[in-house]
Amino acid sequence: MDLSILYRGPLASCDYDCPYCPFAKRRDSREQLRADRAALERFAGWATAQTGDRLSLLFTPWGEGLVRSWYRRTLAELSHLPHIRRVAIQTNLSCRTDWLEDADPGTLALWCTYHPGQTPYDRFLAKCRDLADRSVRHSVGVVGLPEHLVEARRLRADLPAHVYLWINAAEGHTYTDAEADEWTAIDPLFPYSRHPHRSAGLPCRTGESVISVDGEGTVRRCHFVPAELGSLYDGSYRRALRPRACPLAVCECHIGYVHLESLPLYDTFAGGVLERIPADPAPRVRPALTLVPAQPLRPTPP
Repeated sequence: MDLSILYRGPLASCDYDCPYCPFAKRRDSREQLRADRAALERFAGWATAQTGDRLSLLFTPWGEGLVRSWYRRTLAELSHLPHIRRVAIQTNLSCRTDWLEDADPGTLALWCTYHPGQTPYDRFLAKCRDLADRSVRHSVGVVGLPEHLVEARRLRADLPAHVYLWINAAEGHTYTDAEADEWTAIDPLFPYSRHPHRSAGLPCRTGESVISVDGEGTVRRCHFVPAELGSLYDGSYRRALRPRACPLAVCECHIGYVHLESLPLYDTFAGGVLERIPADPAPRVRPALTLVPAQPLRPTPP
């Protein structure tokens, strides 16, 4: 089996206080952190044992995972396993980067978000340059709020040309065509994020070759459809894997709509779907967008 898994354990704490994120500055108790560590270790143990499969893993914690030693250690260890095609995590890059010395840069990748006002610009940029020096695959992104536009332009100018800088449309924010053009000048793929995508009844890879797993091992097709497919740990989910149409009216988040077969994004991000890295360093929007011009209500933080 060739399977992509989005894992989200109980961790919900973050060291940033972004006003556009509902999980900013949330604190986990010691008991919650112990539970998250145990859940992650259980999942990592399962992934390690699946030597007959080819796995691609994306960690999408509600909070910031890499400030926790168990996430850094788990990613580094999983990156060396021959049956793990990719292991990636969404991060604000606030952690130190020396742990990457223990990881395989051919397998590990980072999906990094820059949050202006939460960290000094030069510090964030220095860490991005360190990732490039270490040959660690990574993308970098910014939430497309008007007050972030100048910083996003600056970041695009300072990052190496081969590093993709993505822009997420801000939750609840609508863009005039002129505003959208400004963001598209930074990220040519911004039109995919600007509006939610019609998805009802359309084929999607989630539930077939892509699944979502929580800390208890419950498998769902994706983070946004609550119906359960079974348990990861007793193998019952395997019987439920099959081609599926999306049951939702729209899909509003990149980690969801990237898997829609109606969109050309598997070609656009070939080899880098999980870490959001396009195959072409100068990507462009391709036809067949199925957009809904409405305010997006993204269920996950960028």
